[in-house]
Amino acid sequence: MREAGVGRVSALVIEDEENLSQSLSSFLRGRGHHVVSVADSRGALQALRDESFEVVLLDLGIRDSDGLELVRHIRADTDPPPPEVIVMTGSASVETAITGMKLGAYDYLSKPYRMAEVDVVVRRACEKLRLARENRSLHARLSRIDATPEVVTQYAPMHAVLSLLGRVAPNEVPVLITGESGTGKRLLARAIHRLSGRGGPMVEADSTVVTEAVLESDLFGHERGSGGNGVRGAAAGRKAGLIELASNGTLLIEEVGALSHKLQAKLSRALESGSFVRIGGTQKVEITMRLITSSNRELRAAVIAGGFRAELLERLNVVTVSLPPLRERVSDIPLLARHFLGQLGGAGAPSITPDAIEVLEGYAWPGNIRELRTVIERSFLLTRGRGEIRAQDLPLTPTGPSRSAAREPLTLLELERQHIWDVLTETKWHQGEAARLLGISEKTLYRKIREFGFQRPRRSDGQGTGGGGSNRGGTPTRA
Repeated sequence: MREAGVGRVSALVIEDEENLSQSLSSFLRGRGHHVVSVADSRGALQALRDESFEVVLLDLGIRDSDGLELVRHIRADTDPPPPEVIVMTGSASVETAITGMKLGAYDYLSKPYRMAEVDVVVRRACEKLRLARENRSLHARLSRIDATPEVVTQYAPMHAVLSLLGRVAPNEVPVLITGESGTGKRLLARAIHRLSGRGGPMVEADSTVVTEAVLESDLFGHERGSGGNGVRGAAAGRKAGLIELASNGTLLIEEVGALSHKLQAKLSRALESGSFVRIGGTQKVEITMRLITSSNRELRAAVIAGGFRAELLERLNVVTVSLPPLRERVSDIPLLARHFLGQLGGAGAPSITPDAIEVLEGYAWPGNIRELRTVIERSFLLTRGRGEIRAQDLPLTPTGPSRSAAREPLTLLELERQHIWDVLTETKWHQGEAARLLGISEKTLYRKIREFGFQRPRRSDGQGTGGGGSNRGGTPTRA
């Protein structure tokens, strides 16, 4: 029985022995596959021009051509992704078959082969090709998504930053992005990666969320049996670190100023030598990724104070990009607010009234763009269906707090707490839906619920009991 999920395969058989060609083609057709058979290279090339095949079964000994040259042509000159080639050869020519695999053939069959073996190899070759096509399709969709501008601005200094990115991105040099928390450092790093054209992935590491031992293992990886000191997953065997996983791509180390002196020294040595050794290992691993780091600290001041290694800073800040705080980008605030609303509501997103814009422009935004997005998300949920967001809908006082006023603002943590509570209430504590609306994983949402001390309101006499603003449940209140 044909394996579920594979379905009909489109195959080209190139075999000049008539009996073998007929038996092979008949077998494959009997398995439900579409088969075209030819006896020479001229017929093969014509068939490849006329039709798209998923699998080619090629006898390397066809009389009118060099079989290896035909393998090379099929794999190199056919529209990507090219069909998978299975070479067939006499037992005395196995070495030639292996050469064919080095040229890109998927596998080889030694004559006389068993039809059951043919069935398995054809099926697996087709699966490999279809996965490759799905990956190309996915990359194409991601490319279209990535092409959408994410850095929204009309602020002249920000345009200068973006112009610098266009010049820096195609190069291999390390980039250090500085700016207050919430100014968009991660977004800018992702833009650099997209513009770089590097084929590998972008991998991110946050220096502030794990212990030194775990971060060292995360960055450099470890060998089997080299765990301890709190390193996660050591018992599972060898682990590739993020530097390896970012091969031919980009590694972003967020808040690099939080690295311990030990990790600063180790990272500096790795960048200097272009290689490193996994924890507990002896074999060098070459570095092929492009490094981007970010920091909300002034690293030169940290060097003077003895908190950061001067030689590492010199290796990281070959190019430095500084992001201004949102309070300096007042002209961007309405633009960003409408951009976030468009992301949340699409064509049916609510408008923002002039008085609401005035409040947004007057606020100091200590949490920068991240805080603005949180405010807009909460306002969007609270005004869903109304069609507009007014000043009184914003979780800010009507007159500010302005940049010059002495009014006390809500902290970013308070805004986040209130926003998560509102979304949980809106979704009637359906944590899967709440996590989706918040743009976080269910695991992260569960952790936030515990951190904020939320308890699901219980129903009593038909009424929900919210706890009236208690720290253990109900509407969160400011401390």
